[in-house]
Amino acid sequence: MATTTLSVALLSGKGGVGKTNISLNLACALYQNGYKNLLMDCDLGLANLDVLLGITPEANLQTALLGQAEMADVLYHLEPQGFDILPAASGVPELTEIRPDERDLLLSRLEGILHGYDYVFLDIGAGISGTVQTFAAMAAMRIVVITPEPTSLTDSYALIKVLNSTYGLRDFMVLVNQAASAAEAKASFDKLHTTCRHFLHLEPMFLGHVRSDSKLAEAVCHQQMLLRYAPGSPASKDLQTIATKIQRLRLSMLDWLAPRRVLQPPSAIAEKTPSQA
Repeated sequence: MATTTLSVALLSGKGGVGKTNISLNLACALYQNGYKNLLMDCDLGLANLDVLLGITPEANLQTALLGQAEMADVLYHLEPQGFDILPAASGVPELTEIRPDERDLLLSRLEGILHGYDYVFLDIGAGISGTVQTFAAMAAMRIVVITPEPTSLTDSYALIKVLNSTYGLRDFMVLVNQAASAAEAKASFDKLHTTCRHFLHLEPMFLGHVRSDSKLAEAVCHQQMLLRYAPGSPASKDLQTIATKIQRLRLSMLDWLAPRRVLQPPSAIAEKTPSQA
């Protein structure tokens, strides 16, 4: 089935970089721009989308995988945010390493619903586990979320290195979160870019940055998305700018997306994502 759905994996080398908040707010921003979006919680053992949103879904990916619920019934529509989420389970250690047969079952059950969206965001767990690698490889676009901290840069390089060596992936976008300024964000990206170019002979691309913003902590405490809680805040404006950039990138990729499955099984990955310059 031809599709123009763009699947976007948001991942990070270490936890605590704000990846889930970025996923939520990008989905919200694109909905505000007129697009239909699905946000999948792919941190299968430590899900927290429901906590950030203050919701209690009755079903999740685990119940769908076990055949206890249909995938369409697991979808949770957010109002007034305007997009759908596919929640995962928390505190289920056996889900942290998804097996190939479970992955294929998940893909077969998802295929029928993913084509109905313009964007599918995958909020993936931190680190370099097999499940992280699998979800990252299946997406059409990968956004690595980093902060200016040295540990974030080191762990993000390790993540990119593993995905490159395991799946041959060379296309990575980088988003710098919690930056004090545009200059600090660019300096952080440049360090990661230089290391990747020197040791891996690949060049990640700079997607943009999100400034440190006290309103974000307030929004989390109120279990609201930043774009709803403080739409005029500095971080909200940065997120809206990044969402617009992703929107332009998708339009440039439509011909490449058309023959592709929304989530491509890793074994079928045979070509590089087109240049996203």
